[in-house]
Amino acid sequence: MQMNVHIIAPYEAMLPTIKECTPFFPEVNISVSVGELQAGVDIALSKESNTDLFISRGTTAKLIKEAIKTPVIDMNISGYDMMRSLSSASNLSNKSALISFPDITNFAASIIDLMELPISVFTIDHIDEVASLVVDLKNNGYKQIIGDTITTKTCEEYGLKGFLIHASKMTIIKALEQATELYNYINKVNIPNKIFEIIVQNKYKNIVLLDEQNNIVYEHFTTLRFTDDLKRQLYILNTDIDLNKDKASRKYVAEDVLIEINGCYLPDFSYKLYFLNKHEKLLNEEGLKVHTDNVYKPLIADSGKMQFTLQQIKTLYQKNEPIILLGEKGTGKDFISTYIHYQFEDGLLLTINFEKYDVNKLDGISLERVRTIKFQNLSRVKTNHDKVSAFINMCIELKIHVFILLENCNQIEAFSCKISNPVVIPPLSARKEDIPSFVHYFLSAYHEKYGTIAVKIKEESLSLLKETTYPINIDDLQLIVKQIALNENHIVIQQETVEKVLNEEKLTIKALSLKGTLKDIEKEIIDLVLKEENFNQSKTAERLGINRATLWRKLKE
Repeated sequence: MQMNVHIIAPYEAMLPTIKECTPFFPEVNISVSVGELQAGVDIALSKESNTDLFISRGTTAKLIKEAIKTPVIDMNISGYDMMRSLSSASNLSNKSALISFPDITNFAASIIDLMELPISVFTIDHIDEVASLVVDLKNNGYKQIIGDTITTKTCEEYGLKGFLIHASKMTIIKALEQATELYNYINKVNIPNKIFEIIVQNKYKNIVLLDEQNNIVYEHFTTLRFTDDLKRQLYILNTDIDLNKDKASRKYVAEDVLIEINGCYLPDFSYKLYFLNKHEKLLNEEGLKVHTDNVYKPLIADSGKMQFTLQQIKTLYQKNEPIILLGEKGTGKDFISTYIHYQFEDGLLLTINFEKYDVNKLDGISLERVRTIKFQNLSRVKTNHDKVSAFINMCIELKIHVFILLENCNQIEAFSCKISNPVVIPPLSARKEDIPSFVHYFLSAYHEKYGTIAVKIKEESLSLLKETTYPINIDDLQLIVKQIALNENHIVIQQETVEKVLNEEKLTIKALSLKGTLKDIEKEIIDLVLKEENFNQSKTAERLGINRATLWRKLKE
């Protein structure tokens, strides 16, 4: 492969000498520009993508090295160059001085002493010092200044003669030889890196690497364009990682395409690595949802029963076991499964809702990068049970986490799935210790969303909510708290407001008394469930786990 070298000459007079040198390097593609200081840097930045190495000189070379990542060779002034320039300058009778940086002045001072030349040497540490020094030298009778292009131009502006230290043909040839040697060495050393890069690029089609200052140091895109919108999304995710996180993920939709970004922090280098994926086949399917937002709501589990249930789910999920979540409406099955996915996985989360999804399209779902699938409303599948069962079993074999959300086990009897891990999500009535946390969270959320006044609730009002029966569990509680927040004019919620809202919503404000005989308590339970099911005896019997005939007999007792 031919090496591309770009020489940035600080002055026009160097171009003929460079042209004389290029025939000695037929294997090198040499291009040339003229520019000093920032102009030279701008040239390097514009040429960097198509250049293997740069060659420049002095301060310009130093500035280019700071601005780009491509190697830069500095055309160091040779002893021959220095002796020739100093000798030419000393032939003139004018009082002369040399101004430059330490690496040049130390070298020049030795030659001046050796050759006993009448030239004074002045060292600077920054280019900004040149002008004031030239003025001082002029006031002290100096007429001629030797230095680089910046120094000689400054001298001429103040009426002094500037004498440029020219680079000889041998200096340029030596710089090109150094460039060739460095290029060959880098290529040899980088062979393993190149191999690994090819492997990574084959596996990950879109990659971005940021350094500790969040500058992009590497990017590779195959299936995506690195648009401004994509950069904005990446930097939003980058903020998440900066907030003491080891990794983070983000998904968003652009032009009907789901774009997934996964990032991780590399502590050994303080760098951040991002992998980007495009998913086109997962969108625009009714009943198929690709989750793009992480979960920011808390998973409330103050009660011992909920803590035990949650630990069951986490254990099964981490062992990659398929899970049936059993629970009444509004118990949080959908939210819990989403929360668990984002706690343990960075890949995609899909929800297939068979109330709307066409079973015949299951074979067309792309499962690339999918780590969890939630199956909803399986009871709505009246035919093609084998097709659904085969798909679920395939997901299990592919080690994709599976959640099947059901209200009762009867809804999966028609399917032949490899699932034997039902976990029951307790109803709100069985986890009343969680109600205060739910209430406080909902109050805070509505205060932020609607600007409601109430932010606190009295203990007696909270007790009233804990004693209430909620047919649709958390969903009902959330609705009640919303109405309370909207109707309350005080910072602290009053009991009267709670009673008023509960009465309007016609919810039962009486829990089980647990008094009397076992038969009395049983009758109280039956009456309560019967009211919750709107006196539907079939649904009541199903809830109680008894047949309808038994329920009818107990009602007659």
